[in-house]
Amino acid sequence: MPDQLHNPIESPEFTDIDDVLAALDQIIDLSIKENSTAALFAYVYRRTTAKVKQGIEEGRFDDNDRMELFDVAFAGKYIEAYWQYRNGEEVPEVWEQAFSPAKDNQLILQYILLGMNAHINYDLGIAAAEFSRDGNIQDLKADFMLINQLLEELVDEIQGRISRVSPMVFLLDWMGKNNDEAIINFSINKARGQAWNFAVRLTEAPQSHKADIIAGVDQKMTSLARLVSNPPGFFLPKVLGVIRYFETKDVGSVIHNIQQKNP
Repeated sequence: MPDQLHNPIESPEFTDIDDVLAALDQIIDLSIKENSTAALFAYVYRRTTAKVKQGIEEGRFDDNDRMELFDVAFAGKYIEAYWQYRNGEEVPEVWEQAFSPAKDNQLILQYILLGMNAHINYDLGIAAAEFSRDGNIQDLKADFMLINQLLEELVDEIQGRISRVSPMVFLLDWMGKNNDEAIINFSINKARGQAWNFAVRLTEAPQSHKADIIAGVDQKMTSLARLVSNPPGFFLPKVLGVIRYFETKDVGSVIHNIQQKNP
């Protein structure tokens, strides 16, 4: 964890999705100023949140008002973890892994996947279970799964934009044909499927068991994060080193380039 700040910055308050977008902008701007890789996941998550907002405005969900409330609750998990970590407070271990990988030893894609792992595989199930306090979690399932489609629409866009600042990242696609390592085959659909199963387990479990279930998922997803950060074997780490060598290193330049609609 970082050293305790002399003047800790408080997590911003927000009540709707526009407040969430503003809070994410704050994280991105601060991270760019500090040349912190925290900006990378924050940017991708901002795009995801904007995509959900667009889906709400287009009426794509069964209950659009409910989806906005749920998205705000879900986003709050990440934003709270960010400020807690920044202020030297304890965070779930999976977020510890996402926020503190070796700064000179990760790809742009790895930083993003570490954030996605923590927020989807861990936060999302908890947020969904908490949002369904009456136990009717199945009422949320259709809208929960529709977000998969919105994310799939976003994934290709983000991958294409990452290639502008990581020109050798295509090597991962080439290797992925014959490799099952986490860095290559991290799946949004599988992650959200796992998150849904986690949410159902939490909802159905007795109160006395919930903490153990959450701790177990934290441990499991922390192990996955370690594989993403440090994949085993000989050949794959060498390829990651080649990709990393050719990547843009300045965080502000990375964000600027992937923000552009056209190359």
